[in-house]
Amino acid sequence: MNEKPAIAEIVDLLSKKWVMRIIWELRAGPLTFRQLQSACNDLSPTVLNNRLKLLRDAQLALNDPSRGYTLTDMGRDLLEVYKPLNQWAIAWQAAKNDTPETRRPR
Repeated sequence: MNEKPAIAEIVDLLSKKWVMRIIWELRAGPLTFRQLQSACNDLSPTVLNNRLKLLRDAQLALNDPSRGYTLTDMGRDLLEVYKPLNQWAIAWQAAKNDTPETRRPR
């Protein structure tokens, strides 16, 4: 049986709707289910439960009954990977809104 390459596996996981948002919302620390649901614009409980299960199965998040949902060490490491992507996305968004007259030459 052929295993999926690691990069393909993580891209598949992160491309599922709401997964990256949930990770992002957990960046500051633990949140209860309701807090996380509210932070995700009142995401349906069914979808949130499903995505949290995916993240727990992937060992990126866990549920501490006394504190709520939190990122694992691997989940926090993933946030470090997000940082340059977020910086790039900000520049990309600005460039999209740029007119040809204001673009910097390369």
